[in-house]
Amino acid sequence: MKIGCIQLDIAFSDPEKNFSQVEKWVREAATKGAELVVLPETWNTGFDLPHLEELADQDGKKTKELLSKLSKELKIHIIGGSVATKKNEQFYNTMYIYSNQGELVSEYDKAHLFQLMDEHLYLQAGDAMNRFSLDNIEAGGVICYDIRFPEWLRAHALAGAKVLFVPAQWPKQRVDHWKILLQARAIENQCFVIAVNRRGHDPNNEFNGHSMIIEPWGNVLWTGAEDEELAVIDVDFSIVDEIRTRIPVYEDRRTELYNSILSPKN
Repeated sequence: MKIGCIQLDIAFSDPEKNFSQVEKWVREAATKGAELVVLPETWNTGFDLPHLEELADQDGKKTKELLSKLSKELKIHIIGGSVATKKNEQFYNTMYIYSNQGELVSEYDKAHLFQLMDEHLYLQAGDAMNRFSLDNIEAGGVICYDIRFPEWLRAHALAGAKVLFVPAQWPKQRVDHWKILLQARAIENQCFVIAVNRRGHDPNNEFNGHSMIIEPWGNVLWTGAEDEELAVIDVDFSIVDEIRTRIPVYEDRRTELYNSILSPKN
């Protein structure tokens, strides 16, 4: 499958501009042959959390309308990064996944909120897994800070995911953590990791891209530069089963041991 990674420079606190440029980039990805595109985290607003009352997408309506229209018209799958949403009078960091038929196949609210950027003060955490299938490719999706919790990504892999999508706004000063954690998640779960970070800056942070596509052996197939860019990369997901057979990590897990250690003693 040809994967389009859109390393976007997000306009801080300007949803109208961001919706317009996302449509432009997705259309360009389709003209370059992408069969699936991936967007970064909170692309509609940036991290302007104090002003979500004015900025957040009510029930994700505008986002869903755009992604449904583009996916159906262009016959392209869309991993919708994430957007700031308002649902039931609360705010969330929400990912929408659309098939190339224009159908919403999954919706996910970020499970782990990043205190260093005050997410916990403004957002509600999600409590559901993000598992879905596109063209018979089993997949999962998490958001940015989620990758620091290996058990959460392992849960998606154990549920069948052969590729994990990771939209992010990962700051420049910790980009080395980003690279190492993504490779570790790919190796330990024997799956592809496709991670798209933003570039640019907001009033408090600088972001320098370095989006990545990593195969199950941990080899990096592509790394983004520090500028806004679109890359279309051909990915062969069929190698996952072969790699999992060669080193049968899933068969060799000792869940009874893990459970006995984690369970409280009588």
